[in-house]
Amino acid sequence: MMFHSKPRNLISLKKTSFFIFLFISISISFAFRITTPNPKEESLTYLWPLPSQFTSGNQSLSVDPSLTLSVKGHVGRGVSHILNAAFYRYRGIVFKHTGVGFGFGFVRKLKERMSVVPYDIASLKIILHSDKEELQLGVDESYTLQVSKADDSSIAGEVTIEANTVYGALRGLETLSQLCSFDYTTKTVQINKAPWSIKDKPRFAYRGLMLDTSRHYLPITVIKQIIESMSYAKLNVLHWHIIDEESFPLEIPTYPNLWNGSYSKWERYTVEDAYEIVNFAKMRGINVMAEVDVPGHAESWGAGYPDLWPSPTCKEPLDVSKTFTFDVVSGILSDMRKIFPFELFHLGGDEVNTDCWSNTSHVHEWLQKHNMTTKGAYEYFVLKAQEIALSKNWTPVNWEETFNTFPTKLHPETVVHNWLGPGVCPKAVAKGFRCIFSNQGVWYLDHLDVPWDKVYTAEPLEGIHKDSEQKLVIGGEVCMWGETADTSDVQQTIWPRAAAAAERLWSPRDSTSAKDITLTALPRLQHFRCLLNRRGVAAAPVTNFYARTAPVGTGSCYDQ
Repeated sequence: MMFHSKPRNLISLKKTSFFIFLFISISISFAFRITTPNPKEESLTYLWPLPSQFTSGNQSLSVDPSLTLSVKGHVGRGVSHILNAAFYRYRGIVFKHTGVGFGFGFVRKLKERMSVVPYDIASLKIILHSDKEELQLGVDESYTLQVSKADDSSIAGEVTIEANTVYGALRGLETLSQLCSFDYTTKTVQINKAPWSIKDKPRFAYRGLMLDTSRHYLPITVIKQIIESMSYAKLNVLHWHIIDEESFPLEIPTYPNLWNGSYSKWERYTVEDAYEIVNFAKMRGINVMAEVDVPGHAESWGAGYPDLWPSPTCKEPLDVSKTFTFDVVSGILSDMRKIFPFELFHLGGDEVNTDCWSNTSHVHEWLQKHNMTTKGAYEYFVLKAQEIALSKNWTPVNWEETFNTFPTKLHPETVVHNWLGPGVCPKAVAKGFRCIFSNQGVWYLDHLDVPWDKVYTAEPLEGIHKDSEQKLVIGGEVCMWGETADTSDVQQTIWPRAAAAAERLWSPRDSTSAKDITLTALPRLQHFRCLLNRRGVAAAPVTNFYARTAPVGTGSCYDQ
């Protein structure tokens, strides 16, 4: 089918002249922006997130596409497989334009035959001070990165990453990869503004992205792509909201009928799938925190075990009156504990409408027998679920409604997860609880009308002034709820706004608090969005009014 534009004679000459003038004006303006760089932008450091401390120079160093790795320090039985895999992964990213498909040896011999000047940097040295690879909350992710030029004692430059753990080394590798850029004229990879001296560490231990795979199923390949892109922004926790009232896609061997609640037999995750996701994430220094949201948001459970419903016509919250309900919760957590080693486990507890309990005769009788109100039953269920999680050596995380309703009854180790609005973390930490910041007004990615700058300027420590209480805010998390996101649009809904939160969570507060972030942060975020695009991540333009919408016209990635 062909579509025809309106005949030209339907547009008045006056309008035609206006549009021609407008087009010429926009073209001149665009050309001026491209050919006349902002001097302030030239002085920016195009690293995302911004390191804690750094200095740079004014030299450019070429990097050998046959770059080799040397690891020193506590390497135990040999080079860490996590570090080794990361080195080759990043080498593939950095040198993808240099003919790596022909083999590094071929490229080296070709350059030698062409009598090209030797590369400035031919090897990467990584110094590790520990060979332990346990990945838990608060693992040391600090690193130093030195890029030095050749001097009288050396004919070649040097790149050194030093870290206390392999996960710090991973963060250093990401920074190094962002320092490298391909020069299309010389067809070489260059590190500009050398020498570099970077000393870096995260501001918060917990830097998360929540992914909802219940409202729409996401294939494990897509989840892996999201995990990979998280590592580029130095996020370190995937909060996997696997199950909700709409679907139960995860295999639970102890109660195999539970995944009858999946959308279809093709939209499920096997135990092996879950293992694969957890291991894939660990290779990138990312923990996976699973969530089982109880007692609400659990209607899908009854597709396999209808006795979990209060009645066939009133299907949630889960039936609080039956021992079987808590047997199933325990069985789920036991099976999941074998998969998810992270110390935190999310038990939900939000948006619990207790009408089913008061309107179902046998539950109502149980409440009367135990002299319990529906509010008391809600508290009873949450605390019993916490006991189950604690018995399996998990620290419970709960949405803020539990804290708002019965703060004095929660287990003292509970991590309160804010979402409804501001002001919750200050109240939680004042009572000694740890807190995760996810204010829906700024960090819910499904809210498409929240612009990048509101995401960027959101402050997890707002309203918290005591050092002892600030330390109880373990970090924050952007949430990708899945009602309107699936494989077709999830990446461009996550990125680049999630990166704005990522810098807030990684970089020092004073370095992200400039008055005019359109000068200090926006050009760098646009640059990082283009970096994501080059790496195959479908990140949307930064400044579109509605997130994930396509570009409004032609132009450079760096100017949208």
